[in-house]
Amino acid sequence: MPILEENTFEYFSRSADQTRRFGMRLGALLKCNQLVCLSGDLGSGKTTLVQGLAQGWGSTDPVTSPTFVLVNEYGRPDGEILFHLDAYRLNNACEAEELDLEEMLLRGSLVVEWPEKIQSALPSNSLHIAMHWMADEQRGLVVSARGKEYQEMLTDIRRQVYGGY
Repeated sequence: MPILEENTFEYFSRSADQTRRFGMRLGALLKCNQLVCLSGDLGSGKTTLVQGLAQGWGSTDPVTSPTFVLVNEYGRPDGEILFHLDAYRLNNACEAEELDLEEMLLRGSLVVEWPEKIQSALPSNSLHIAMHWMADEQRGLVVSARGKEYQEMLTDIRRQVYGGY
């Protein structure tokens, strides 16, 4: 019996640059109206991953953690918007709903850090990445898909990272 489910894979990053490159590959696959959830303790590399994701998605805007402003917006030349929400400072899903997550997903793509704090306000279908600090320069990522379109995205990112499949 496999340790990971079929719609899940594990990736080990050996540096911040490698985490950014993984994010770039993922960002190149991200489409409008899609949701990526990033879980992990402080220092696990979530913002580093989003930096790569935004770059691969096509934004040249600087990416910073939106911990105090809650939501950052990154643009792309075609007018698409990538929303970056940090739910760390939110107390519950009601506070997240006040930010109008549905509108964000209608207008663009959404990346949420600390999604477990607002889970009931988020759509059930998403790509979820759990990030774990392993050592100073090493991070473990467990990527899982919830929903058909995200399973296809998972297959594509797995193929880009590992080849084959």
